[in-house]
Amino acid sequence: KGSALAVRVTPRASRNEIVEILDDGTVKVRLAAAPADDEANAALLEFLSEILGVSTNKLDIVAGVAGRDKLIAVVDMDVETAHARIVAHIG
Repeated sequence: KGSALAVRVTPRASRNEIVEILDDGTVKVRLAAAPADDEANAALLEFLSEILGVSTNKLDIVAGVAGRDKLIAVVDMDVETAHARIVAHIG
């Protein structure tokens, strides 16, 4: 049981933040990390683990590892719970 989150990443931001959830459910995230794949992906998973209150080993990038649009699998959390926690951190 789990869920998948569509995430659009903007690298090299001033800080890590959730910007908004688009109409299609995509979560817009700004990351301070540079877009070097491993660094930004690690920063994204760490940031999402804090927001969602789960350890990073419950998160996995299942698509879009090298791109801005990613699909993140979240183990043991339904999509409603995940979105509610993300909404609480917008702005």
